Amino acid sequence: MALITTKQLSKSFKGTEAVKGIDLHIKEGVCTALLGPNGAGKSTTLNMLTGLMKPTSGSIAFDERYSGDRRQYIGYLPQYPKFYGWMTGEEYLVYAGQLGSLSKEDAKARAEELLKLVGLIDDRKKRIQGYSGGMKQRLGIAQALVHKPKLVILDEPVSALDPKGRREVLELMDKLKETTSILFSTHVLHDAEEICEEIFIINHGELIVSGDLQTLKKKYQQPTIYIETEEPIEDWSRTIKDSDWIRHMKVNKNELTISVTDIENARNALLTNEELRKLKIVNFEIVKTSLEDLFMEVTKA
Repeated sequence: MALITTKQLSKSFKGTEAVKGIDLHIKEGVCTALLGPNGAGKSTTLNMLTGLMKPTSGSIAFDERYSGDRRQYIGYLPQYPKFYGWMTGEEYLVYAGQLGSLSKEDAKARAEELLKLVGLIDDRKKRIQGYSGGMKQRLGIAQALVHKPKLVILDEPVSALDPKGRREVLELMDKLKETTSILFSTHVLHDAEEICEEIFIINHGELIVSGDLQTLKKKYQQPTIYIETEEPIEDWSRTIKDSDWIRHMKVNKNELTISVTDIENARNALLTNEELRKLKIVNFEIVKTSLEDLFMEVTKA
């Protein structure tokens, strides 16, 4: 069942269309990722869904079981959340709870519950200015949950974090999706692949792919070869880039991933290539298509 639905949702800024007539169906009880490169229109779309920005045209409908202003059913964490650094984590959540119409007593109880949930209970008396980036993001997610929303919307929740902070937030999101519907935007494809079930991919403001992640991966799956060598492989990779059996190549120092049109022709051509063998092959394998492969396929135009 769709928790929130859009029809031909569009947004223009001074004649430039940032979002172009997209139809979204965000399901209840599902973790959904809104994917796209920087500037694709992800944040604009989320701002319209949350009610922070008015669409130029199109409509947004929340599940009719929940009447009234949809904003009361949505929790939101912006890409760059702001905090009062002089407050403690506990004070901030109590403050957010009271803004959300909770009594002071109820706000304190909810703050304690959420601090436990996001793993900050031992730091609740610590001033926010002393929190790490990951701690601040977890506090921001707690703030988004304070009024028990039906849907939590997170805009690029891990993009500015170091690896430790990113892991903390992803593990929290994985835990939250057991009880709360989540919609989050990201351009980090591995994160989406790790924790979401549904995806929407937008590019240049247009929705180009949507649906169940596993179904889409099978639909767009392409034979892929992964090669790892002892010597750098980038220069050599340029010698084969025009081969008719190559769809897409990704090079990273001593690693090369190639999606191909014909796995047998590709394998034979690569394994008989004397220059490649001189680079001392460490690993050569046929791998499964990843979400990144799907993303590259549908956004390459």
